[in-house]
Amino acid sequence: MANDIIPLGPHKDFESIKKIDENGVEYWEARQLMAMLEYERWENAQETIKRAQRACVNSGQTIEDHFRKDTKMVSIGSKTARAVTDYKLSRYACYLIAQNGDPKKEAIALAQTYFAIQTRRQEIFEQLPDASKRLFIRNEVSDQNKKLFKTAR
Repeated sequence: MANDIIPLGPHKDFESIKKIDENGVEYWEARQLMAMLEYERWENAQETIKRAQRACVNSGQTIEDHFRKDTKMVSIGSKTARAVTDYKLSRYACYLIAQNGDPKKEAIALAQTYFAIQTRRQEIFEQLPDASKRLFIRNEVSDQNKKLFKTAR
């Protein structure tokens, strides 16, 4: 289709850094995400996170549901470590970060495109009749199983 937008960016990388907690909930670590979005300094990344958090509050959401503060120990050499702040981010938080990021960065523009496409796909999916949804899901599962089998082989 002529109007199709083909994502060129970090969609595969974005899904590859996703983690699943002990309750089966997906999340992303802010420091990993910010590196993928080409933020070289954590201080600059924190400004983007703060803007995303303000957008979260302004949309009636609770920050802690989407930006869970986390502290982790990182090695600084000579067998020593120090505590650093990080966040466990929901998919929604990642979306808000992309939308509030520096649009001059190619990685941010590509992330914005990725989330726009995903949103449109979800809108289309929601409009499908139930039988079509089941068929769509069945085909997705089949495709993933084929990829898994190929990888395992």
